[in-house]
Amino acid sequence: MQGTFPFDLILFGMVAAFLVLRLRSVLGKRQGFERPPQAASGPVPASRQEAAAPPATKVPLSGPVAQTVSRIRAVDPGFDPAHFLAGAEGAFRMIVGGFAAGDRATLRNLLADEVYGGFEQAISERESQGHSQRTEVRNIQAMTVEDASLSGTVATITVRFVTDQVNMTTASSGEIVSGSDAITELTDVWTFQRDLKSSDPAWRLVATRSL
Repeated sequence: MQGTFPFDLILFGMVAAFLVLRLRSVLGKRQGFERPPQAASGPVPASRQEAAAPPATKVPLSGPVAQTVSRIRAVDPGFDPAHFLAGAEGAFRMIVGGFAAGDRATLRNLLADEVYGGFEQAISERESQGHSQRTEVRNIQAMTVEDASLSGTVATITVRFVTDQVNMTTASSGEIVSGSDAITELTDVWTFQRDLKSSDPAWRLVATRSL
């Protein structure tokens, strides 16, 4: 409306800036998600520990998964499951949002080549039909490490995400093609991979499936 100061735009800008800062605090300034830098020496103050990682109780590991994580830590002493899951959550939100927005640059830096090819094809098909995708991750109910493996120095970790999402595809006319604006519980199983000896600290998405 003319003559009215756009307070709503300022509010949205503040929210967007907050989200960017939160993602950077989890993912770092490099693309992809990575393990946090290790302190030079000495204990980490309790206040910094609380801000740096979720409580250990959120990452229950047992059996073969726990054994594999121990092997991963032997290769990369800086690996921490809690920090990994925090990064996985940030990557999940960025990838889901990037796919909905058709943000190929973001996806290119977070996905392995084969997975990126599938995502890019789906985006191209959607664009050719004049469709738009709306996806909102309203809540992440649970994240659990489903599986882990180590082949040489290449670590592979599979995470189950249980989320509440809004997913809707619309035509150029605004007509709903698929989905709805209702909140739906979804379960996705994503697999991330990284060469622990690589100078590139990023874990990349190498496989996805929905349950």
